[in-house]
Order: sequence, then structure tokens, then C-alpha cells
Amino acid sequence: MTNETDGKQLLHLVFGGELESIDSTTFRDLTKLDIVGIYPDYRSAHVAWKGKAQATVDNAQMRYFIVHMHRLLEPDAGH
Repeated sequence: MTNETDGKQLLHLVFGGELESIDSTTFRDLTKLDIVGIYPDYRSAHVAWKGKAQATVDNAQMRYFIVHMHRLLEPDAGH
């Protein structure tokens, strides 16, 4: 699947884990990271992120993130 506007893939990684503190982005245990998946567009990544975030809402130190992989793969592309 590609981005509908320009035909390029805009890959997004969704992952999360328990943080050492709610004020940081340092993970408590890197071996326990939850790699949710790689998605072909932001919309589908956001759906996955939201589901995981809502499922772990009772743990204040659990956080999920969306990484714009396409920006890492082509940093000069301007997306």
C-alpha cells in the first residue's frame, strides 16, 4: 500500500513499553518492548496506537509511540 497522494510508502512503526517515570521516555526494560507493527500510513498506525494506548490506560507508566519511519529512511524528502 502507498500514500494515496504521491504514490510513496510512508511507513510508520508503532511500539511501546513501560517507562521508568511518567516524565521521561526512558524504558524500564528494553527486553519487554511491545513492537506492535509497521503500518503503510499514519491513519492505520494511529488506529493501532490508540488501541494499545486504551488497553493499557490503567498503567500510567505504559506508553506507546508512532515513529515516522519514512522520515528516517529519507530524511531529505520533506515529508
